[in-house]
Amino acid sequence: MKSEHILSVKFYASIFGILLVLTLSTAGIAFIDLGGAWNAVAAIAIAVGKALLVVLYFMHARYSSRLTWVFAAAGVLWLMILIGGTINDILTRESITLPPLS
Repeated sequence: MKSEHILSVKFYASIFGILLVLTLSTAGIAFIDLGGAWNAVAAIAIAVGKALLVVLYFMHARYSSRLTWVFAAAGVLWLMILIGGTINDILTRESITLPPLS
């Protein structure tokens, strides 16, 4: 039988504190003009960091079996397929011009 990996409450509290700081930085980055699409890039980078912390420590994926890692990677792959399909749809649509209202 495999023994469980136990982490201290202090460690979980520090991860929670990091998540709070990252959440505040996401809100703060919305008020700073980085120019172009850099605001979205910064917000997505922070969101990826938060998601990694949650999956690795709160969902205990860091200390799980390789099968868990395979399923987590499959979920990320599926997310990339969905995002790619959405971007493909947006970029290949023709713009629709509406007639004037008057």
